[in-house]
Amino acid sequence: PAVMSTLDPDMGRLVQVAMTELGIDVRVETTVESIERATREGAITGVRTSDGVIGTDLVVLGVGVRPNTELAEQAGLGLGDHHGLLPDLRMRIPGAEGVWAAGDCVEVINKVSGRWSYVPLGTHANKQGRVAGTNIGGGYAIFPGVVGTAMSAVCDLEIARTGLRTAEAETLGLEVVSQTVESTTRAGYFPGAQPLTVKVIAERSTGRLVGVQIIGREDAGKRIDAAAVAVWHGMTVAEVASLDLGYAPPFAPVWDPLLIAARKAAESLTRD
Repeated sequence: PAVMSTLDPDMGRLVQVAMTELGIDVRVETTVESIERATREGAITGVRTSDGVIGTDLVVLGVGVRPNTELAEQAGLGLGDHHGLLPDLRMRIPGAEGVWAAGDCVEVINKVSGRWSYVPLGTHANKQGRVAGTNIGGGYAIFPGVVGTAMSAVCDLEIARTGLRTAEAETLGLEVVSQTVESTTRAGYFPGAQPLTVKVIAERSTGRLVGVQIIGREDAGKRIDAAAVAVWHGMTVAEVASLDLGYAPPFAPVWDPLLIAARKAAESLTRD
């Protein structure tokens, strides 16, 4: 178990440290066994865990989501490994005339891995709904897939990722290299510059950028968008290192952290 399992463990630990600094008691090797109540129908008094009882009067459960496809399964429609429907590019369900599906009930093709994945995000659902509606209305549109771009925040700490994690890439049989750089959100000498950590993951044999993770403050999360475009188009880390990104001291260092990380990854490929 780890904090932010959507990141590589080393990046997730940065989030855990930030949470601890906020006074949050983070327990990642602990199993929840039961919810304790004063009486059977009474108020909550605590949570029993493998580490003992934690006293509390409020419990928030965050256990993720899964596709609600029971009706589809009963109708004999095929489901994927994640129990989601498997639409074609136009959001039609193959073999089921007149049936369309979009949103959290479907799986999508990950453009990096080439495999079906379950990524229930509002961005995807909106695009898929538009594609389905266009086609149902007699037009033509396709949903080409995703690269798994997502953002989150812990108070003012921003967390973003796109592409594959190292473990995901290795599960696919890809041999990868990674580089992590620590920089700042602005030029280091400019007032208000905040720490920023960027990790890039590249396929060793081709140099293709397959994943990026970013943690920082002050609009750090939106920096993932440039990385998402690069991953989407299958750019190599050498190509990414040469991108013409915007610069002015109030907005970024003269060497953008993404470019530095990409360059270091490209150099490691050359050394190997």
